[in-house]
Amino acid sequence: VQLQASGGGLVHSGGSLRLSCAASGLTFSSYTMGWFRQAPGKEREFVAGISWSGGRTYYADSVKGRFTISRDNAKNTVYLQMNSLKPEDTAVYYCAADGSYPLRGDAMYYWGKGTQVTVSS
Repeated sequence: VQLQASGGGLVHSGGSLRLSCAASGLTFSSYTMGWFRQAPGKEREFVAGISWSGGRTYYADSVKGRFTISRDNAKNTVYLQMNSLKPEDTAVYYCAADGSYPLRGDAMYYWGKGTQVTVSS
C-alpha cells in the first residue's frame, strides 16, 4: 500500500494550497481517509476526515470553514483544499487510510509520507 501526498509548498498568509494524496495497492473506496498534520515540536493532530463515498466529512475546529476535504474514488485520490492559510497551519501534512468513521487517529491502517506546508506571515 502506498499513499503519496503532494501539493505542499510555501505560501503567504491568506493564501491557498491544494494537497493531493494518491493511493495505490488498496481498494480505495473501501477505506475512509483523513489528513493529519505535525508542526515542529508538537504532536501529530487530526485535520479532516471523509467517509468511504465522500458523503460525510468532519474537521478539526482549527480548520473548520477554511479547509475542505474531498475524494475521487475513480482516481484513488483524496484532496485537501486549504484556504485562508495562517502561519499556525505550518506543518508536515500526512494522509492516512482507515476502515472506520470517524477515523481512529493514531490507529489508522495506513499512513503516507508527508508533504511540507509553510505559511509565511
